[in-house]
This record gives sequence, C-alpha cells and structure tokens, in this order.
Amino acid sequence: MKIVIIGGTGLIGSKTADRLRKKGHEVIAAAPKTGVNTLTGEGLAEVLENTEVVIDLANSPSFEDKAVLEFFQTAGRNLMAAEMDAGVKHHIALSIVGTDRLPDSGYLRAKVAQEKIIREGNIPYTIVRSTQFMEFLGGIAQEGTVGDTARLSTGFLQPIASDDVADFVAEAALVVPANGIIEICGPERARLCDFAARYLKAIGDTRNVVADPQARYFGAKLEDGSLVSDNHPRIGRIRFDDWFATTLRK
Repeated sequence: MKIVIIGGTGLIGSKTADRLRKKGHEVIAAAPKTGVNTLTGEGLAEVLENTEVVIDLANSPSFEDKAVLEFFQTAGRNLMAAEMDAGVKHHIALSIVGTDRLPDSGYLRAKVAQEKIIREGNIPYTIVRSTQFMEFLGGIAQEGTVGDTARLSTGFLQPIASDDVADFVAEAALVVPANGIIEICGPERARLCDFAARYLKAIGDTRNVVADPQARYFGAKLEDGSLVSDNHPRIGRIRFDDWFATTLRK
C-alpha cells in the first residue's frame, strides 16, 4: 500500500521508511525540502493521492511556546483536512509519554493540542506516545549544565532507542487503527540524573552531575512518574550499553 510519512527525512522518519519499504510498501518521505509543507498546506493534496496510511512525525522548527503551539495546531488541521479529502484510512502520530502530565511545558501543551485534533477528527488513528530517545541524552545533560556542573532532575526516565521507535511506528502502520494511544518505552528505568551521568561517563565527559529534585526539564518540574509509563507500554529491545556500543561508537 502507499504510505506517506510526514517528516519522513528525519531520524525516525528515515528509519521507519526503510523498514516499510523492505516489506514491499510504497513509501513517500514528505518534508518541506521535498515540496510538502503541512504548515502552509503546500503539496499535501498531491502527495496524499491514493494514500492509505499517513504517519505524522513532523516537528516544529521553533520550540518557543507560541510558535510550537501554532505549528502543531495549524499543521494538524491542514493535514487532517487533506487526509479527509484523499480518503486516508489510518492516521498515525508520534507523541510523547507524559504530554498531559506536564502543563508547564509549552512544547508538551502543543502536543496535547495536536492529539486533540487527531482524536476529534473523522479518520481512524493511532497515537504512539514514546519516552525520550536515547539519542537526546546529551541534549538533556546540556540543558541542565552551567559551567562544569549539570544539575538535573531526579524524576525517572526510561529512554528508548530510535531503532526501537521506528520498529513500533512501522508496526502500527501495518495493523488496524487503535483509535487510541499506544505507549512505548525503553527496557531500562532509572532517574534522569543517573542516566545522564551514565551517558556522560560513557562519552568521557567529566562534567559533575548533581541530582536536584527541583531542577527543570525543559521548563517543567518532574515528579517520579512524569516521563515514564506504567500503562502497559510496549518495551523496546535495545538497552543503553548496546545502543551506545552500536550507535555512538560506529
């Protein structure tokens, strides 16, 4: 079948496209640089012609509160309208575990708005909520760094490798719509500060990591369960040590 991946040239999009092509499907990687822009609507009608499944992996170019909300609302409405016109049978969107638990985060408020548009639409859907990617552990550490010290939250993290995310998203595209939320997590759970310290040690970074329950995570204060799932999540296969050995040491 024909599957269009919005944001199909990014980290998860390119891996998901590769998996689906290997199974014999026609996959179109859609992005502004390929002439498809969900924010303006450019190219949507053309690329969605005869499409059965749409996977939305697009991200906002700006994380400023107002800009990111505008992106997910405008792009979401444009995409759903174009899918209705094209007769798309299944809409899949990648979201984040904990979106509805961290209202202080402008980005997560925007993801809540995106999910609402999907739920209220008339297209069968699957929302795949993922925990944080292992590939972003460095950025998490940097966010809390001042000088030689990274002051980081003690909330729990259960990071997942992008290869596992791509596996789950590709799988969702090939089964019936859930008309609900599927949550996916990595196989190991530890405090965010401990995962960051483990990552920094692995790359030979000598920054001192300080565990601080009050430290903000991209603007939001975390509780122990803010970023992890106990809602019968699907668990990835790649542990941190294996990810580090195969990804960062290539």
